[in-house]
Amino acid sequence: MNTLSQVSQAGVSIWLDDLSRDRLQSGSLMKLIDGSSVVGVTTNPSIFSAAISGSTLYREDILALKAKGKNSSEIVTELTTSDVRVACDLFTPIFQSTHGIDGRVSIEVDPDLAYDTAGTVKRGVELSTIVNRPNLLMKVPATMEGLPAIEELTAQGISVNVTLIFSVERYTMVMESYLRGLERRIAKNESISEIHSVASFFISRIDADIDKQLDLSSPGSTLRGKAAIANAHLAYEAFLTFIASDRWQSVASNGANLQRPLWASTGVKDKAYDPTRYVIELIAAHCVNTMPEGTLNAVRDHGVVRGDTITPNISAAHHDLADLALAGIDLSAIVKHLEEDGVAKFQKAWEELLLNVEAVA
Repeated sequence: MNTLSQVSQAGVSIWLDDLSRDRLQSGSLMKLIDGSSVVGVTTNPSIFSAAISGSTLYREDILALKAKGKNSSEIVTELTTSDVRVACDLFTPIFQSTHGIDGRVSIEVDPDLAYDTAGTVKRGVELSTIVNRPNLLMKVPATMEGLPAIEELTAQGISVNVTLIFSVERYTMVMESYLRGLERRIAKNESISEIHSVASFFISRIDADIDKQLDLSSPGSTLRGKAAIANAHLAYEAFLTFIASDRWQSVASNGANLQRPLWASTGVKDKAYDPTRYVIELIAAHCVNTMPEGTLNAVRDHGVVRGDTITPNISAAHHDLADLALAGIDLSAIVKHLEEDGVAKFQKAWEELLLNVEAVA
């Protein structure tokens, strides 16, 4: 059993954080499915920007759509939903064999709608209708405006991948939004058994920001590299508390599926760190880890799986975050900045993508 198989056996679904027409047509994605335990794919505006602007495979379609009078936004929608639909079909056997848990492909609502609840819901329904595949996950950012959209989309029967979660407090609100959406369907005697969800908790960006502050205030601090993993461990603690609650048990008895915690941004930003750390230290039951291919390869090549590395370390995580607070680290301010910065980066990538499409002639 290779290391990636061991990660899967320990309860973590491995999803690739990348999608492009090149991957689909070259067979590289299928190769990862067959040999690297990959059971899902996530995308975001940055991934699509790199995919479409960096490949000639889209040029013919772009020109044909322009000839039909489509604008850049409509062309991007056509290209991205087409790739996602093909990927959904590729993962259908996994989707069926896991009863809808895995074999999932995510597409993100346009990032300029991150602070627009009604717009997010409308676009989420539109994209779900265009792709028209049961294994699609609609990505919605966990902004305050995104929370009611998560509830509404869930209530409409759309499976959601909640993205850009940085704090345990916001994560708890995300779980509540999913639960309320399910409760609304139950109240109307509508089925909830086919609705799935994941909550994407971002990892490496937290260490990148906090390590930078520690380097300025406490050079050589032993707290470097501890914040992100500790924060994720406490998120998992919140997940365990939530699914043990009476409210969750009530919807579970009606057929509800777990909203699994998903570890995102798991490629290390600091090259001095072991590139496998945000996988190996985040293993427990009912988790997803979405990895860039470089991280996937590192785990396969030299990762050492030690089983569940979260639940035995929850107490230590509380201590680590308390020590960081004593060191002057304001985690709440940092995660607020990271959410705003994350939305801004996706918006910039989307704008660049539209400009690149417009420039094709």
